Amino acid sequence: MSQTRTVVVTGGNRGIGLATAKRFAELGHRVAITARDPGHIDDQILAVSCDQTDSNAVDAAFEEIESNLGAVEILVANAGITRDQLMLRMSDDDFSAVIETNLTGSYRMARRAARPMLRARWGRLIFVSSVVGLLGSAGQVNYSASKAGLIGMARSMARELGSRNITANVLSPGPVETEMFAALTEEQQATITEQVPLNRVAQPEEIAETITFLASDSAAYITGAVIPIDGGLGMGH
Repeated sequence: MSQTRTVVVTGGNRGIGLATAKRFAELGHRVAITARDPGHIDDQILAVSCDQTDSNAVDAAFEEIESNLGAVEILVANAGITRDQLMLRMSDDDFSAVIETNLTGSYRMARRAARPMLRARWGRLIFVSSVVGLLGSAGQVNYSASKAGLIGMARSMARELGSRNITANVLSPGPVETEMFAALTEEQQATITEQVPLNRVAQPEEIAETITFLASDSAAYITGAVIPIDGGLGMGH
C-alpha cells in the first residue's frame, strides 16, 4: 500500500479479525480493533470496547479511535456471532440476536465509518460474510440470513458511495481454522473438510491477505464484489 491509513477491524480480538488487524499493523497502518471485551492484543494495535448492537457505543468507540489514530479510512466489518439451531426449535431471540449483531451491527459500524470517508473522498468498506450466506446451512437459518444480508447491504453502499471514491466489497470465506471451527466435533470438522475441493480449511492469515488487498490502491476499481475464499466449496454462485 502506498500510504499509511487508519484501519478499524470489528471482532478483531480473535480468528479472522485478529489475523487481519496484525497484517495491517505489519504493513505499517494505524490499526484499531473493536470487540465487546477486546483485552490487550498488541502494543501496535488499539483495542476498543464496543457493543455494535448499541449505536451510542458505536459512536463512542469511533470517537476514541479518531482521537487516538485519526479519521477512519478502512473498515473491516468482521464481528459476528452464531446461535445455531434447527429452524423449528430456533427462538425469535436466537434469530434476532444474530441478525442484530452480524447484519445491523455491521450497518451501524459502516454508517459511522462512512462520515469521514465522505469528507475525505476516499474509503474502503470490507464486509466479512460466509459461504453459507449463499450456500445455506442446516441449523443456521439465522446466521445464513445475516451473512446473505451483508451482500445486498454492501452492494447498495457501493452504489451510494462510489462517486466519492469509496468502495464496498464482501468476502465470503469457507471453513477457517478458528475457535468457531475448533468448537465443532472431530466428525463435524471432517464432514465439512471433505466437502471442500482443496480438502482443507483455510488459515485466518489467508483471509487477511485478501482483505488487505481489497484495502489497497491495487483494488481501487473493485466495488460491489463478492469474493469467495472457500477452497471451491461454493462454486456456482
